[in-house]
Amino acid sequence: MNSTQRPATTADQAGLQPDLSASLTSILTALGHSEDLIVKEIAYGEGESCSRVALLYIDGLVDNMLLHTTVIEPLMALKRGGMPLPGVSGLLPFLRDDVLAAGHISVLDSMDSLFDAVLSGDAVVLIDRSPAGLRISVTGGEERSVSEPTQQTVVRGPMEAFTESIRTNTSLIRRKIKDPNLWLECKTIGTVTKTNVCVMFVHGVADERMIDEVRKRLDAIMIDGVLEGGYIEEFIQDKGYTPFPTVYNTERPDTVAAALLEGRAAILVDGTPFVMLVPALFVHFFQSAEDYYQRADISTLLRMIRYLSFFISMLAPSFYIAVTTFHQEMLPTSLLINLAAQREGVPFPAFIEALLMETTYEILREAGVRMPRTVGQAVSIVGTLVIGQAAVEAGVVSAAMVILVSITAISSYVIPAVNMSISVRMIRFLLMGLSATFGLYGILVGILGLVIHLSGLYSFGIPYMSPFGPFILKDQKDSLFRLRWPRLNLRPRLLNRNNPVRQKSNP
Repeated sequence: MNSTQRPATTADQAGLQPDLSASLTSILTALGHSEDLIVKEIAYGEGESCSRVALLYIDGLVDNMLLHTTVIEPLMALKRGGMPLPGVSGLLPFLRDDVLAAGHISVLDSMDSLFDAVLSGDAVVLIDRSPAGLRISVTGGEERSVSEPTQQTVVRGPMEAFTESIRTNTSLIRRKIKDPNLWLECKTIGTVTKTNVCVMFVHGVADERMIDEVRKRLDAIMIDGVLEGGYIEEFIQDKGYTPFPTVYNTERPDTVAAALLEGRAAILVDGTPFVMLVPALFVHFFQSAEDYYQRADISTLLRMIRYLSFFISMLAPSFYIAVTTFHQEMLPTSLLINLAAQREGVPFPAFIEALLMETTYEILREAGVRMPRTVGQAVSIVGTLVIGQAAVEAGVVSAAMVILVSITAISSYVIPAVNMSISVRMIRFLLMGLSATFGLYGILVGILGLVIHLSGLYSFGIPYMSPFGPFILKDQKDSLFRLRWPRLNLRPRLLNRNNPVRQKSNP
């Protein structure tokens, strides 16, 4: 894949200067004499036979132990040995092949490649009177260790999550898929940040046309910086104006490994612990990694609960508004009298009452996320209880509305994917407005509009609502419910046409 580079200046495009002193002056000037740029010069021999070598690296971006053992110690041992060195033309291959002990060493011959190496955490060795230098892989520095997932937790399954290091993330995936067909293609996106973005897929399983589409969309991105995968997601998604996510995000290596085995592609961005999966269909956002570690009957029950929670979170407030405002005859008489007694002192109609409570809860939820962890949870819980109780006692809202909003909020947390939960929260307000205006007919029109909208969505060329629309009978084995593993012998048909059989079919 071709790299997207920042517009190179004349100095960047120029080759390295043979004069070591001039090269160091240019480098220090270009980097503003930054304090974290370390330059160490070593002289071998004396007089006309003297050979000068300079080592450059950024403090904090390199593994200091690896740098000392594989670069600095060999260079100093060569100086202490006092052995004759080859001429200028032979010194670079001599250092690369016989002196330096690093695992990966490459030759660089331009200022642009030198800056890229130093700012990426590699060490650079420059040789006086030589138009080329050496790039030595010693990337390291302080990194967060692998820990438990914080967003997508499970009761049974692996307890490891991605980190901000892209190399750590790729290694976590390769530990689960030990196949030479697991390919990794990387490119640089961001003219200033030069962020490393990698596409991982299983060759022979993933559809090559889909992989080409991923490459095409990534190559078309022109931006100055990429700090998180969300930057990439908005560039590569099929349709921007939709509340539903068409790119799946996960922090779990096992979820990525399972998606790769289905024929999907993973997009990893350096600096974020979340990996994007494409294509992402509607059913994927209601599936959890734990579904495949529990028995099939348990997994099926949990999925049914998630879909039920999806409809409760989306429709419960609007249905309450429609029934209490336009269709009271649908309620049992005792329940209708009870609700009327509760609403006797409430000064607002049901829509304003629901809108007030839903908005208040959204504010409390966002405040709980942004507050310091030591007080955030306590404030959100106490605030919700106190405000809800006080609102009922003051006659601003009815007790039934507080119960309804609470059930709605809890149901939204049942959905495994956070971005799908946020989409439901947005749609909820739209349906509340339709129900307040047209009653149940408004809810019906809103649902029909959502179905039409969902049927027109695609994710990297795959219909968003498959296997429901288009209906694929064989793919129903792992959609609303999950059959036993011996029956899941085929990969999803639309996701994989090259290698559909994943295992021997068993009864």
